[in-house]
Amino acid sequence: MENHNFDNEGQFKRKMTSRHLFMLSLGGVIGTGLFLSSGYTIAQAGPLGAVISYFIGAIVVYLVMLSLGELAVAMPVTGSFHTYATKFINPAAGFTIAWLYWICWTVALGTEFLGAGMLMQRWFPQIPTWIFAAAFALIIFGINALSVRSFAEAESFFSSIKVIAIIVFIVLGLGAMFGFVSFEGKHEAILFRHLTAHGALPKGLPAFVSVLLTVNYAFSGTELIGIAAGETDNPQKAVPQAIKTTIGRLVIFFVLTIVVLASLLPMKEAGVSKAPFVDVFDRMGVPYAADMMNFIILTAILSAGNSGLYASSRMLWSLANEGMISKAIVKINDHGVPMRALLLSMAGAVLALFSSIYAADTVYLALVSIAGFAVVAVWLSIPIAQINFRKKWLKKHTVEELSYKTPFTPILPYVTIILLLVSIVGIAWDPEQRVGLFFGIPFAAICYFYYYWRHKTY
Repeated sequence: MENHNFDNEGQFKRKMTSRHLFMLSLGGVIGTGLFLSSGYTIAQAGPLGAVISYFIGAIVVYLVMLSLGELAVAMPVTGSFHTYATKFINPAAGFTIAWLYWICWTVALGTEFLGAGMLMQRWFPQIPTWIFAAAFALIIFGINALSVRSFAEAESFFSSIKVIAIIVFIVLGLGAMFGFVSFEGKHEAILFRHLTAHGALPKGLPAFVSVLLTVNYAFSGTELIGIAAGETDNPQKAVPQAIKTTIGRLVIFFVLTIVVLASLLPMKEAGVSKAPFVDVFDRMGVPYAADMMNFIILTAILSAGNSGLYASSRMLWSLANEGMISKAIVKINDHGVPMRALLLSMAGAVLALFSSIYAADTVYLALVSIAGFAVVAVWLSIPIAQINFRKKWLKKHTVEELSYKTPFTPILPYVTIILLLVSIVGIAWDPEQRVGLFFGIPFAAICYFYYYWRHKTY
């Protein structure tokens, strides 16, 4: 499948390796959702419920990746699931998915730059936040503008810091649980007493279901494997390898991290903590715990910003490549970078940043709500596209001809669809997340029917 629908507009350079793809998918997931929002999940679902919800989240993301793997290996194109939705669901669905995903990352970009600036205030309180936010925005833009190789190397560096931090946290945390590491000044085997103190679901099934969307959002970023497939040197080998290795690491990192947090922090304390990792390190007596975590979270934010600008620019380029927006955006420079799409995505991030400051209760609230809804909506399109792709493939080919196959098709993709729909329904049970449905569904409907009105075709 061609990666570019226009002649003489430049070409992407396949400069990413399997190592880059693996670190990109892993780094895209380990972010502020794990470092800062895990306490909320524990408070809502209960300690044991939080562990179960993250385990279910890992299974769901793995099922989504199995469907994406078949599509990305058969058709390694930049734009990924937008292109697949366009060809195997319908163009209006593809148009909607692309804008949902673009908004998701663009809103995240704006908040990441502001968040990075605020974190720097801990060390440099006399310097205004906006100066650091602007500096980080320029750095991330520069990394992405140089080449896809510089983006991939930077992301690998950022990801490695987060991975090392998580491994250290898990090792020390397990040591504290079993009494080998001092916790609150004592070498006492805490084991799983806090984990099981409140039963499986202390706030009931509705509260448990409501956190599934939060957990799905925490796992968002793995789908970058598909977007990057079009710029990977050997997608037939690199994509399946990244999928296989990513899920194992996700289970280890996310589930074990939540087990440690829920075991060491009582449910009430985890719920009110804004920095649960810092609390645990402090109680272990780790020196400069707050400063260390501040640096690690800063790294996570810059990593998310790096990935976000890459993903949003490629999605905008893909819309132009499919003829859905101006052809001018489809231009790729000599470094293999879609510079116009990159500039427009950065402009979108700046507008999102300003809306978070000057219209927090109106425009920004709507954007954030759409972004939260977008993750599940985008994931939902992937198994649907894969089912339709397989049907179309079998008309002229055999299953054996596929280099990578989604197992148990179509049963497994249908199970994926059901699990994702459950998480969407779960939003309605959480007053804080319900606004995602109020803004997300109308926005998706507007995109869908706008496309029909503009192009007179679904």
